[in-house]
Amino acid sequence: MIKNTCDLKSCFLCKFCLKDWLPAVAANRQNFEIKRGRQLFKEGDPVNGIYFIYSGIVKVHKRWGSEKELILRFAKRGDVVGQLGLGKEAVYPVSATAIETGLICYVDMEFFESTLNINNGFTRRLLGVLADDLQESEKRMRNLAHMPVKGRVAQALLMLKNQFGINAEGYINIELSRQDLASFTGAAYESLFRVMNELADEKVIAVSGKHISISDESELFKLTSHVDL
Repeated sequence: MIKNTCDLKSCFLCKFCLKDWLPAVAANRQNFEIKRGRQLFKEGDPVNGIYFIYSGIVKVHKRWGSEKELILRFAKRGDVVGQLGLGKEAVYPVSATAIETGLICYVDMEFFESTLNINNGFTRRLLGVLADDLQESEKRMRNLAHMPVKGRVAQALLMLKNQFGINAEGYINIELSRQDLASFTGAAYESLFRVMNELADEKVIAVSGKHISISDESELFKLTSHVDL
């Protein structure tokens, strides 16, 4: 464990709980580093606590068929992970895996439940996050059923740009493997590879290793004309 690393200001819990509650957070939090490729929890694990991202990026994913996974979202600095396990079954319905090394703040369920009871503002914010998660999941399922792969890839690239921004070199500020990008779009790896090559040939995007830049954003929007962004 890493002690006294987070600043009690940046994560979702610290930003929205009562200021008088911060000493309790400091006394009950656990900070630890997670290496790229390591899991915070896996689908079906019992819910022991909630995780807050202080640095790094975590993918939240779910089994999809016998051998595939679907990435539901990416969590970055300031986000909460594990809230989908708050149902009565008390198991995580998804997995969470680091795609880059980062720092995590963890609180166990006993302290988290106390936080919910005392911090009404925080609880309202969390309900908003849960509602957003549900709405986004419904959109994703609808798009998987009705949108062609090219539209889903365009949607994914626009979403990633909106969430992570652009770095100094002009690339979307997240490094993703082709397999992770395929899992995020709900496409087979071969289909993702073909569509990415098409978009690059059409000068809509540019690709350098794991780095992707958007050259023609208006064209990507056209491809998502029937997609919920």
